[in-house]
Amino acid sequence: MRKLQNMLVTGGAGFIGSNFIRYLLKRADFSGLVVNADKLTYAGNPMNLIDIESAFGGKRYFFEKADICDFEKMSSVIEKYNVDTIVHFAAESHVDRSIFGPKTFVDTNINGTFSLLEASRKAWAKRDDVLFHHISTDEVYGSLDGGGCFFETTPYNPRSPYSASKASSDHIANAYYHTYNLPVTISNCSNNYGPYQFPEKFLPLMIINMLEGKELPVYGDGKNVRDWLHVEDHCEAIRLILKNGKTGETYNVGGESEWPNIEFVNVLSGKVAKLPSKNPDSLKKLIKIVPDRPGHDRRYAINCDKIKAALGWQRTYDFNTGLDSTIKWYLNNMEWTNHVRNGDYQKWMNANYKGRT
Repeated sequence: MRKLQNMLVTGGAGFIGSNFIRYLLKRADFSGLVVNADKLTYAGNPMNLIDIESAFGGKRYFFEKADICDFEKMSSVIEKYNVDTIVHFAAESHVDRSIFGPKTFVDTNINGTFSLLEASRKAWAKRDDVLFHHISTDEVYGSLDGGGCFFETTPYNPRSPYSASKASSDHIANAYYHTYNLPVTISNCSNNYGPYQFPEKFLPLMIINMLEGKELPVYGDGKNVRDWLHVEDHCEAIRLILKNGKTGETYNVGGESEWPNIEFVNVLSGKVAKLPSKNPDSLKKLIKIVPDRPGHDRRYAINCDKIKAALGWQRTYDFNTGLDSTIKWYLNNMEWTNHVRNGDYQKWMNANYKGRT
């Protein structure tokens, strides 16, 4: 039986990782501890977890500045905290960045996952009360050019260096289950949105630009379709997989909210326009169609039947509720957003985390 008591979360200072740590530690039915291992690259921001550090730091929450590619360091962290569960978020995740700098994605997403799996295999030997859960993306499946959805059995067909690196890490994790009997589960999710998302990502970028009257860049013809999943619904899916997911299995997690990018921006502009001094027509005039990026997948859509039937997962945020709450969060947390955009979070990070290894 899995312990789920001493949990290592890699990439826990990032968007989804920090939301997951907060979601878990604030649940009454989780009494264990969480170790956040993060390299603190540009997308890692410990300010995301100031409240958690204050409430649980040194008791049930611990931070380790660590690179998942560092086998010795990760092995020591697993041993130090007697880790019995690993939730592996740490990854380079921005498609555009992967196009212009693919090496970092190969190093982190492929070699880093391999190193972490090796550290787990060494530490856990033949234990069956442990679990390595690997977080992945729907982008590994490629592009849906017509109807239908991605299922867990859909063949992989990645189109960008990012998705190719994640597909590779999925295969490596799966191989460790079959070859070494390492208890592994995998989840592939659609586009996450919600609090603490790095401002270069599509949704926060659009909100911020609308507030500042800046251009709203949309690739190609704007008809690329994405499935939007609220980050808290994703966190609950992960929790259920950790608790009752079958080892060796993959679970797709989607928001069941498909939107062409241009329609998404139009809906968003209508919601932001409800603010004083904002006009929906003036916001829509800010939309600028820009040249499409290479290998831009046309459509993603996730079928969630498996996780619903096997684990009882259901999304709690419909698209309108989730989008309204996300807009409200960014409006109420512009100080956080500005700290990230102007680099102050890095100065704060260097001052508060200097010397941590």
